[in-house]
Amino acid sequence: MHLSRFPRQRFAHLPTPLEPMERLTRHLGGARLWIKRDDCTGLASGGNKTRKLEFLVGDALAKGADTLITQGATQSNHARQTAAAAARFGLDCHILLEDRTGNQTPEYTENGNVLLDRLHGAELSRFAGGTDMNAAMEALASELREKGRKPYVIPGGGSNAIGALGYANCALELVAQANERGLKLDHAVHATGSAGTQAGFVAGLVAINAQIPVLGIGVRAPKEKQEQNVYELACRTVEHMGVPGIVKREHVVANSDYVGPGYGVPTDGMAEAVKLLARLEGILLDPVYTGKGMHGLIDLVSKGFFAKDSDVVFLHTGGSAGLFAYPDAFDL
Repeated sequence: MHLSRFPRQRFAHLPTPLEPMERLTRHLGGARLWIKRDDCTGLASGGNKTRKLEFLVGDALAKGADTLITQGATQSNHARQTAAAAARFGLDCHILLEDRTGNQTPEYTENGNVLLDRLHGAELSRFAGGTDMNAAMEALASELREKGRKPYVIPGGGSNAIGALGYANCALELVAQANERGLKLDHAVHATGSAGTQAGFVAGLVAINAQIPVLGIGVRAPKEKQEQNVYELACRTVEHMGVPGIVKREHVVANSDYVGPGYGVPTDGMAEAVKLLARLEGILLDPVYTGKGMHGLIDLVSKGFFAKDSDVVFLHTGGSAGLFAYPDAFDL
């Protein structure tokens, strides 16, 4: 799997650490738990979108772009990292934010990731929930082209076949780290939303025959829809990589039991998982993705879903800046 064939700008802090979660493992009394620290990728406090943006920005620059356009929810981690990447390469950046939660408190609408978007110099536009955000991005791109600009449109979450290459590369990195330690990983777990991380991760693991099952803990869509979205993107990703057809439907598994009332809406389980990791491992999760993903992992360990003698890795996709938008979620 020769990913150097694709345009890329290298700015992530890689490889990210692979660490044991010894205190959490003892606390839960189940499988041995590890964490892949993609919250440590370095760009604007880190996160999984940085890996994707290495390939997306590489493609944008190769095509002569002078502006990045993307979209996400109000507290989008992807928006924050895209704004930072644009600043780093001297590109203009337009962020289209969709209100997916109905939360209009100043902490949510102006703090956390939104504050960082502005610090990085991005121009923000706000849209009501349910807006066709892809159409809104294309309309803005057309306006900019008419003015002689060269915009590059990045889908929400950086989730297309180009962005997913970042997580095909992460699969290579994780397996190399496990091999170096003599560690046999039995399962990988992470929060899954816009599908790009899981699609790329599955594509990479399948391409190298790693035989590590991936479980995505859904944060937005029902199980069937989430799995189909991931599967379709994983198929497009391996086709882009030059190995079409290798991803099978059974490679894609999601569990959407931990979404709660909706995307970006806090749950008690999320809050308890965030507090537990902070107090046992000194690791910050986020309220929207990794907190719910960790809630799922903890619950499944407690139910014996993973064998007690197995090694399970949690892929930490970052997002701790979002904590500052949810000050009332943790009863502190």
